Amino acid sequence: MHDDRTNPESRRRFLGTLLAAPLALAAPALLGVAGCGAGGGSPTDPSAQPTLACADDDDDLTPAETEGPYFKRSSPERTSLLEAGMAGTRLSLSGLVLTRGCRPVPGALLDFWQADDSGAYDNSGFRLRGHQFTDAAGAFRLETVLPGLYPGRTRHVHVKVQAPGQSVLTTQLYFPGESRNASDGLFHSELLMELSGSGSAREARFNFVLDLP
Repeated sequence: MHDDRTNPESRRRFLGTLLAAPLALAAPALLGVAGCGAGGGSPTDPSAQPTLACADDDDDLTPAETEGPYFKRSSPERTSLLEAGMAGTRLSLSGLVLTRGCRPVPGALLDFWQADDSGAYDNSGFRLRGHQFTDAAGAFRLETVLPGLYPGRTRHVHVKVQAPGQSVLTTQLYFPGESRNASDGLFHSELLMELSGSGSAREARFNFVLDLP
């Protein structure tokens, strides 16, 4: 498989293709990073229900969500969005990009953007914005901070996901136990991350299931 990461001009063309491509088809998501099992959740909390395992079935695809007003093209390639002096709770987000049949997607592009600890987006630069590619096992890991609350929205992280040469999935990831989940009109329980840890550091996990065999 050709690796666009080795050539800056090819990588820019690939990222431009991501931005112009149509959205991937949408349906429920997969939580959990180990294997292809469902994620955990409290049976009494509708905002923290486990989702289905990936299978050869369109009903198990990760749902698409609106891009929102703050996406910017040509984010830098990096796996850490942390900067010196950045306020907020540290968050490590990891997972896999998979096909319907639970096969890993190596070289998939993931482009993340989010609000800072105070709920503000950087629209003049690329603070808390960046893209990366999955490894040979389809895995990714992002170091960032817990996003603050943006007016009218629950806490969330934006992401675009694209397998090489395929359609783009634009979606948003959500946090369990947030009081605003119930009132946010864009919230999808299928897009809840598994969250662990406390205090100044949290671990989040999510697997993306794309419309590929």
